[in-house]
Amino acid sequence: MIDVQRLRVLRAVADHGSFSRAAAALRLTPSAVSQHVAVLERSLGAPVVARSTRGVTLTQAGQIMVGAAESVAAELEQAKQQVERLRTGRVQLTVATFTSGGKHLLPGALPRLTAAHPHTQLHIREGEPEVTLPLVRQGAVDLALAYHFDGPLPVGPGSSSSLRWTPLLEDPLHVVMPEGHRFADRASLDIGELAAEPWVLGCLKTDAHLRRYAEQAGFEPDVRGTTTDYFFARSLVAAGMGISLIPSIALVPAVPGLRAVPVQHPAPMRYIGVATIDRRHDRPHLTTFIEALREQATAPSGIPGQGRPADWG
Repeated sequence: MIDVQRLRVLRAVADHGSFSRAAAALRLTPSAVSQHVAVLERSLGAPVVARSTRGVTLTQAGQIMVGAAESVAAELEQAKQQVERLRTGRVQLTVATFTSGGKHLLPGALPRLTAAHPHTQLHIREGEPEVTLPLVRQGAVDLALAYHFDGPLPVGPGSSSSLRWTPLLEDPLHVVMPEGHRFADRASLDIGELAAEPWVLGCLKTDAHLRRYAEQAGFEPDVRGTTTDYFFARSLVAAGMGISLIPSIALVPAVPGLRAVPVQHPAPMRYIGVATIDRRHDRPHLTTFIEALREQATAPSGIPGQGRPADWG
């Protein structure tokens, strides 16, 4: 029989990339972590990690077992919630969200949930998808409002097959510039036209994608600043520090004196959706909330669309 504690240790090793960091997170000694992994490997008859001077990585068997570890953790958390519901009569729903998506979608969706399920106790956790999607797989949160660009979901180590992705909306990126800028009246722009411009960006992921798009267009972007807040980035644009690349839903509230112009080539897009984990249990409150998010995503919002410049900041 496979010990659940050893699965928990393996998951920590996968998350942290070394025995010592996993030991610190679990409040164990590195020797104890190593012993747990060794016993697990003997019970399976196969190695679960590959050791090197740079740390440890999962083998194929290890990836399978981490996926199993997360499924077990999720089931245990769900069972705990069911017992809590029996004891208190209340249902808990823990929602993880990234900042701009939560700001855009949650205020309209939450009242629908509470109206349909007034005994639901709601908890909100903020975080980027690379943090929150593994939490869904582990059962620590019930769903994550998340996004990705044109690559795969940032689900972390192990299998992502247990995740269910429900698309909500496509969120095109715009170039934001002062209203007196020479390109401010354009209906659209190509990234290559902006090779000489200084940039101020509001997200590290946007920075990475801009650099890739710029490389395809044959230039190195002159990034003068990178923040973790789109509103702050737009404020810097308004102050004349540079231009920015901003997703549509992050263009509100407006910053006076700015224009947002769609990018037609390479037409960068952010895809927003909900990640949940497949479970056997009936969870009508979760179904109601996802439907409320879908309705909110399709409701008129006033955010600028592609194909025209807009007075948004």
